[in-house]
Amino acid sequence: MIKHRYIDKICIGAAVLAALLTLLLMFGRELGIPTASASPGYAARLFDDSRVHTVDIRLADFGVFLENAGEEAYTSCTVKIDGEEFHQVGLRAKGNNSLRLTEEYGLCRYRLKLEFDHFVAGGNYHGLDKFSLDASFQDNSYLKTYMVYDMMTFLKVPAPLCSYVWVTVNGEDWGLFLAVEEPEEAFARRNFGLDHGQLYKPDYRSLNAENADVALRYINDDPRSYPNIFENAKFKPSEADQKRLIEALRVLSTGEDLEKAIQVDEVLRYFTVQVFVMNWDSYIGHTGHNYFLYEEDGLLSILPWDYNLAFGTYALGMTDPIRDAEVLINYPINTPAEGEIMRNRPLYHNLMKQDAYFARYHAYFDTFLAEYFENGRFEATLRQAEKLIAPYVEKDPTAFCSYEDHRLAVDTLAQVCLLRAESVRGQLKGEIPATLRQQQEHPGLGVNASGVRLQDLGDFEDLKEAKERQEAALRRVLNSGGPPFSESWDKFLHAL
Repeated sequence: MIKHRYIDKICIGAAVLAALLTLLLMFGRELGIPTASASPGYAARLFDDSRVHTVDIRLADFGVFLENAGEEAYTSCTVKIDGEEFHQVGLRAKGNNSLRLTEEYGLCRYRLKLEFDHFVAGGNYHGLDKFSLDASFQDNSYLKTYMVYDMMTFLKVPAPLCSYVWVTVNGEDWGLFLAVEEPEEAFARRNFGLDHGQLYKPDYRSLNAENADVALRYINDDPRSYPNIFENAKFKPSEADQKRLIEALRVLSTGEDLEKAIQVDEVLRYFTVQVFVMNWDSYIGHTGHNYFLYEEDGLLSILPWDYNLAFGTYALGMTDPIRDAEVLINYPINTPAEGEIMRNRPLYHNLMKQDAYFARYHAYFDTFLAEYFENGRFEATLRQAEKLIAPYVEKDPTAFCSYEDHRLAVDTLAQVCLLRAESVRGQLKGEIPATLRQQQEHPGLGVNASGVRLQDLGDFEDLKEAKERQEAALRRVLNSGGPPFSESWDKFLHAL
C-alpha cells in the first residue's frame, strides 16, 4: 500500500486536474482554445500566402488528360511543390458550369484537383489529403475567391486555406492559380479537432429537380430521401449520423428552438459575408448549392465554397440575369433573393424570422463594415495581394484575360466592394431600402454605381479571346516531351 502524508490531497488534486482537462477537451472550441490540429504542417508551407509558391505537375501525356477532362476521372501524376516531390498523386479536372464552358469554348485551362491519398493509402502533403487549383474562371481579378475567404476568416467562419501558386506542366509554364484546401479530413481536423463531426457537400443531380435536400428542407425521417446530402458525404455516415442530421433539419423546419439544431452565431456570420458578396451561385441563389455542411452533436454549420462568380457576376442558368450594377450593389441584405427562393431556404429564412437572430445578423454586418472596410483593412489586403501576383499575371500564358484587363478588374472589384459597403451601411441606418419590397416602393434610393461595369470582373467575351493564347501554351507543353506528344496534340485539336 502506498503511504504518504499528502496522499489524499494529491488524489484530490489529480481528480480536479482530470476534470479540468475533460472540460477543456469538451468545450475548448467554445472557449477559443485552438484544437490540437489547428496548425498542421501544410498550413505554414503551401498555404503561407505571403509568397507565390510553385507547383509542377508531371504526367506522361497531358494531351490525353485534357481530352478526357470532362469525365472528371483521376489520373496518376508526380507533383513537385516548392521543390518537394510527391509521386502517384491523383489529378483530375473539376467544376460544374466552369468545366462545361471550358470545353464549349475550346479552352484548356481547367480547374484542377490534386488528391494525395487517391492511389496511395495514407498519402499526404504534410498532413493535407487534397487541394484544388482554382483557375480564376470568369475572374479577371484573380482575387474574388481569395478575398471572400479572407472575409470569412475575419468573421471567424471556418474557411479553406488558400495561396497563390505558379503552375508548370512537365516543366513548362501553365499559369497562376489559387491553391485551395479541400474540405475533407485534414480540413476537419484543423478546424474541429481530431474528434470532429461529419462533413457533407450537398449538390444537385439535376438543376431542374426539386432538390429539397440541397436546400436543407426536412422531407421525412428516411435517409433515402436525402441522396444529395448523404451520397456526398466526405466521411461514410453511420445510421446515427444520418438520424442526427435529419432531426436537425426537422427542428430547422419548425422555426423554433433553433439553437438545438444550428450553430446559430457561426451561421449568421456566414450569411453576413455571403450576402455582402452578392453570390447567387450559392445556397441563397438559383442553384442552392456550393457550400459544405458540417454536423457535430446534432448541430449544423454551413461553410463557404466557390466564389469565382461572386460580386454580382453570376448569370448561368438565369433567363434574364441582372446586369445593372446599381441594382446589384444595392441589393437588399434583408431579402437577398426573391421570395420563392427564400421560402425554400430554411437555414436563412427561419433564422431571420426570429427577431433576436435578425438583430444579431445586423450586428455582425455592423462589425464587418466597421472593422474590415471602414478602417482600411479590405483595401490593404486587396492591394497587397494585387502587388504579390502582378508579375505572375503579366506573364500568365493561359490567362483568361490580358494584363490590362486584370488591372481593370482589380480596380473594379475594389470599387464594387467599397460601394457595397456604403450601401449596406445605408441599409443598416434605414437610409437605403433593405428589402425587395421597399426597393420597389422607393426606386432610385441607393449608392450611385453608374460608373461600374460588372462585366469588367470577367465575362463570356473574355473566354472567346483566350482560346488562341491557351492553345499556344498547350502546344509548348505537348512539344516539350518530344515526338511522342505530337499525336496527343493532334488528337486534342481534333477533339476541339
